[in-house]
Amino acid sequence: MDPAPPTPGRMRRLRRWRPSRRTGIVLGAVAAVLLVLWLLFDWNWFKPPLERAVGAATGRELRIEGDLDVDLGRTITVSAERLRLANAAWSKEPRMGSAERVEIDIAPWPLLALRLRMKEVRAVRPDIRLETAPEGAGGNWVFGDGRAKADPGPPRWRLDRLWIEDGRLRFTDAAQKTDIDIALSSVAPAAREGRDAGSPVRVDGKGHWRGAAFRLEGRAASPLDLADTDTPYRVDLDARAGATRASASGTLTNPFRFQAFDLRMKLSGQDLEDLYPLLGLALPPSPPYALDGRLLRSGDLWRYEGFEGKVGDSDLAGDVKVDVSGARPMFTAQLLSRRLDFDDLAGFLGAPPSTGADETANPAQKAEAARRAASPRLLPDTPYDLAKLNAMDADVRWRAQKIHAPSLPMIEDMDARLLLDTGMLRLEPLNFGVAGGDVRATLRMNARGEPIDTRARIAVRGVELPKLFAQAELAQGAVGRIGGDIVLHGRGNSVAAILGSADGEVGLGMGRGRISNLVMELAGLDIAEALKFLLTQDRQVPIRCAFADFGVEDGLMTSRALAFDTTDTIVVGEGTVSLKDERLDLLLKPRPKDRSLLTLRSPLRVGGTFKDPSFRPDMAALGLRGAIALALGSIAPPAALLATFETGPGEDSDCGGQYAR
Repeated sequence: MDPAPPTPGRMRRLRRWRPSRRTGIVLGAVAAVLLVLWLLFDWNWFKPPLERAVGAATGRELRIEGDLDVDLGRTITVSAERLRLANAAWSKEPRMGSAERVEIDIAPWPLLALRLRMKEVRAVRPDIRLETAPEGAGGNWVFGDGRAKADPGPPRWRLDRLWIEDGRLRFTDAAQKTDIDIALSSVAPAAREGRDAGSPVRVDGKGHWRGAAFRLEGRAASPLDLADTDTPYRVDLDARAGATRASASGTLTNPFRFQAFDLRMKLSGQDLEDLYPLLGLALPPSPPYALDGRLLRSGDLWRYEGFEGKVGDSDLAGDVKVDVSGARPMFTAQLLSRRLDFDDLAGFLGAPPSTGADETANPAQKAEAARRAASPRLLPDTPYDLAKLNAMDADVRWRAQKIHAPSLPMIEDMDARLLLDTGMLRLEPLNFGVAGGDVRATLRMNARGEPIDTRARIAVRGVELPKLFAQAELAQGAVGRIGGDIVLHGRGNSVAAILGSADGEVGLGMGRGRISNLVMELAGLDIAEALKFLLTQDRQVPIRCAFADFGVEDGLMTSRALAFDTTDTIVVGEGTVSLKDERLDLLLKPRPKDRSLLTLRSPLRVGGTFKDPSFRPDMAALGLRGAIALALGSIAPPAALLATFETGPGEDSDCGGQYAR
């Protein structure tokens, strides 16, 4: 069927919409312009307005020195090359950040609602420099005027994922002598982390923490998470500073302020003293250590909770708190050792620990032990560091349930409390279980001035004689308890200097007991009696009492009363002990209460040094008896025995009531 012919009205409308020649020229010109624009369009034309927009938002100049390009599609990809962002005006470094290339994937539909959703940002060789402000408030990561808006409202942009290739992050805090330089690159998240964890980064860097050099490696959450300062930032890092190593796994809140974190931390090193430049904690020298606990910080309060480990050959567990809100850190600790190796305490005295085959010590301590072994002196002469004693305050309670001391088996346990307040150190109490009894001490060291002024009071109570000399066979079966008091006041910056200048008094005594008769006979060189007990059977001799009373002045101990009284023999003595020169000069005079043949009774001289003491008969007196015996023997040989015959002039001592109990 043929189509209907056009009506007159339709013909008029067709004639009305027929393009004129002018319209055709305009449409052709528009098409030509669009073609030219399509052929000549350059996205770089948008660089100046983009740079101005970023500058207005951040207060920092942004320069795009390379090309700007946009790929349109279901995802819009914006790429820019050689970006440079200016630093804060107060910084000496002109540039805060740069990148060789940045690509941004943008979802197009949110743009219709004037919202920017960035699916992913990929940065190639980004270099970011973060630094704290000179005033200590904030840093160059605070943009604009740093003041929060009254009601900023919900953000109109969102970033889902950040991928870093060959990046670099530097952080500087000049006031804390801290600088960190880290290389970081994004890695695929572990299966356990899930896809929502973002892209964590592999970290490898170095720098200085509080002036001490360190190295750092491990993994951390995506740097994108740093934008939310209220969300914990996950880290798993391993750091080394010299011989000190710390492994931390946990979370940091607002890492750049470093004010809140919860980490599982393993800490190990060659010497706890090495923590002073790192943490500002003036801990005493120690053997190598390894500790594992939970490290937390909330503002100015640090806590190392539930830690366990070893220091030297001793186990150590407990809780530590450090409050840094005051002028000095306040170190508070509750410590427990189930088995304490006694020589691990040597650092408190300025001496190294033992360095035998089964002992733990670092190379420096082994060298110091070798130096001390070659020295003729025994008392530690390493000076205390007054700056460290004034660097922090402390309240430490340390209990040891059992003490391992092969050379001092009579030491059983320990309970000590150390208090340090503006250079005043107190050990109140310092108690040891010793040989079934107690040694209770209080010690005060005033390091507020130089030299250190030290006062010590030591009370010895109920120490059992056989346990005190447990390794001496002749002491087996002995009975008796020793007690006394020691009061000393000295000035000096080392143990040797303090004792070498000490004034005070030393008094020790023992009440009734028993001791081997063989010991007493050998002490007096009574040959006949000693042979009798050696060939037959030793017997116990009752002890009436024993006492030693010394006055101390300028490091010299001078005997005021010295006696050991049994029913068989009384030994009286006199002499001096020099704490300054570490020399002994004592004369002990045995006086038997029985009669004996073949005795060479003579005074016994205790001499030598603390490190190499000597115990020998007074050769002058012994030689006199020998000369008399030889003279008599030349007249009639049996008469020579008269020179060795002891008539027993000894008398009971006046023990008094103090030690007779």
